[in-house]
Amino acid sequence: MTNPIYLALDLPRLDAAIALATKLRGHIGGLKLGLEFFCAHGHHGVHEIAKIGLPIFLDLKLHDIPNTVAAAMQAIHVLEPAIVTVHGAGGRAMLEDAKAAAGEHCKVVAVTVLTSLDNDDLTAVGVPGGAMDQVLRLADLAQEAGLDGVVCSGHEVGLVHKRWRSGYFVVPGLRLPAGHSQSAPGDQKRMVTPREARDLGASVLVIGRPITRAADPVAAARAIEATL
Repeated sequence: MTNPIYLALDLPRLDAAIALATKLRGHIGGLKLGLEFFCAHGHHGVHEIAKIGLPIFLDLKLHDIPNTVAAAMQAIHVLEPAIVTVHGAGGRAMLEDAKAAAGEHCKVVAVTVLTSLDNDDLTAVGVPGGAMDQVLRLADLAQEAGLDGVVCSGHEVGLVHKRWRSGYFVVPGLRLPAGHSQSAPGDQKRMVTPREARDLGASVLVIGRPITRAADPVAAARAIEATL
């Protein structure tokens, strides 16, 4: 079985990111490079990380008019990402154009509701019905638009998986069980453990701080891997 753990490698220094990813590559399945990393290091940084030999997940959360998002997708072809994120709220035309412009072997997944948001946050920005309803709406839209899957929290992935059996599901916002040194929620509000997310149907587990901020990142990654 392929290791589903993708390490969130959003470190400010490229040399530190390369060193950590190299140390962990035997205990993870891929590397997630987010907006912070991409803005700091650009294409060069992605190319350097790719030399480690693990699949690259570009978590750019593209969200703009369809033509602009399609052009952005074409601009990152050269990086050969395994996964790229777009915002599901961008609408069907944007989602369709993003998928059409993606590389042949690139999975395009739609972000539904950020794991830093809860029902009160959604109400404040005019989204009715709460997180579960919004995740299901956007997951249905992503499926209709021909995307590969969605990003959602572990709270929703089980129900989304039942509605979309062939979907590819990325689950971030994961934390270790209470009592673990890296179990603090930080800015996450809708969390489950890696084992729970996997059991509910997650294809990819995005894990950052529980590994990157551990006293021994290798031991932390191995301990998480052992639970899966």
